Amino acid sequence: MTDNRFKDHLGRPIVVVTGMGVITSLGQGIEDNWNALTAGKSGIHAIKRFPTEGMPTRIGGTVDFIDIPAANAVERSYALARETTIEALGQAGLSGDFNGPLFLAAPPVEPEWSDRFALAERAPPPDHDGDVYERFLAAMREKPDPVFLEAVQFGSISERLADRFGTRGLPVTLSTACASGATAIQLGVEAIRQGRTERALTVATDGSISVEAVIRFSLLSALSTQNDAPEKASKPFSKDRDGFVIAEGAATLVLESMESAVARGAKILGVMKGCGEKADHFHRTRSSPDGGPAIATMRAALADAGIGEGDIDYVNAHGTSTPENDKMEYGAMLAVFGDRLKQIPVSSNKSMIGHTLTAAGAVEAVFSFQTMLTGTIPPTINYVNPDPAMELDVVPNVKRAAEVSAVLSNSFGFGGQNASLVMTREPA
Repeated sequence: MTDNRFKDHLGRPIVVVTGMGVITSLGQGIEDNWNALTAGKSGIHAIKRFPTEGMPTRIGGTVDFIDIPAANAVERSYALARETTIEALGQAGLSGDFNGPLFLAAPPVEPEWSDRFALAERAPPPDHDGDVYERFLAAMREKPDPVFLEAVQFGSISERLADRFGTRGLPVTLSTACASGATAIQLGVEAIRQGRTERALTVATDGSISVEAVIRFSLLSALSTQNDAPEKASKPFSKDRDGFVIAEGAATLVLESMESAVARGAKILGVMKGCGEKADHFHRTRSSPDGGPAIATMRAALADAGIGEGDIDYVNAHGTSTPENDKMEYGAMLAVFGDRLKQIPVSSNKSMIGHTLTAAGAVEAVFSFQTMLTGTIPPTINYVNPDPAMELDVVPNVKRAAEVSAVLSNSFGFGGQNASLVMTREPA
């Protein structure tokens, strides 16, 4: 006989979180990150990984405190994901093979330019009819380079994680821009709801800050150029915001059916209550100015959770600090929450950690659960010049004690990728 305690409003298994791990520019682990975040500390600093002279943006939230022998985006992203997964499994009380599927959000992988040039130098000279790819393949056959090979295989990070932690089945690697972390969580939730597994490992990682990445985003006019005071550059919802600050990080969440978690006596950290996802076909990088897809995404997440907008106590905003995105998100939230928006705390942790891109949705999910567990809302720092066009309670500059039972977390990405998550402290 079915135990309705373990079913949601649509008769699906309730999905809970039993373990979390996180790394950002603020530090390694939940404790260090949460202490710094709630203290209003910034992890943004001058980039030291590569020369930045002459570049319009010279700041970022690089993670430089983890020793990585082969310092390319794949190795950095794997190392960050490995460490957050170790932390999450430890908190969940799971050891040995995980015995559930892995859903990984990872950045698009490309070899660094220096590696491409090195390969080109080793390749045979071109001829009139020669194929450039054949030249490169010939160079690789003559002198194999395992590190380079790993750097050009999109699934290599998930395969290594699967081997390390004993996940079940083929690991799934996805990349939906800034919504990737939330999308990975959604896939894990759906796998449990559909009865395909009792638990899922959802990981999001991004260690892709390189010269090329910074130049590309700079050419899109997406990055802040306020280099003189890095810690003050990210200022979501402020009048003088001028772009996001590129950053690195990772987060892992162990998802389980509530029935499975209760059966093994696991501590339940919270409930992954609802997921919403909608596409935006307006532009390859810009969001639709009317916020229509973002509005639909938030409403879909609320409907999936079976709750109304009046039940949300806090919004963990996408809040990138770009002129267009913050304006769009404000308009979308206003459409969803109406006049009540003025009374809902809406903060952006990107003011402190920057934009962790592929990892952002999962990092912010961890912080959302921490908000409910600790009764503390992280602030939006650098809020000294409010934008009069956006009437928001951004929890300015200083953390706030508050009883939070339900959180809406937004992730709106390039390419029209929109995802929202609803998280609650209790199942009901």
